[in-house]
Amino acid sequence: MSMAEYKGKVKHIQDTPFGYTMSVISGKWKMVIIYLLAENQLVRFNDLKRQIGAITYKTLSSQLKELEADGLVKREEYPQIPPKVEYSLTDKAKTLLPILEGLCEWGVKNQPS
Repeated sequence: MSMAEYKGKVKHIQDTPFGYTMSVISGKWKMVIIYLLAENQLVRFNDLKRQIGAITYKTLSSQLKELEADGLVKREEYPQIPPKVEYSLTDKAKTLLPILEGLCEWGVKNQPS
């Protein structure tokens, strides 16, 4: 169903598929995290932090937990000392990659020189 078909049928945008999608990927860092996991497949927390740079540990942890709760990120913890945790994309998240690629293409075409 398109957004036009939802017009008048719901009171709030968050009740639409578009609203759901935005709630899952919105935030300053979620799409960046998804992009980096797509590029690297398995990534440890500190490696993600290092690649992103400007993000705080608390924010990265929070964003990863939200992505995991939404079924987009898989967290694999290994029982060793020190603890080893790796993050990867789920199959559900991989279905977002063509959409993110489309956003990148739009940026290439429209970014000021």
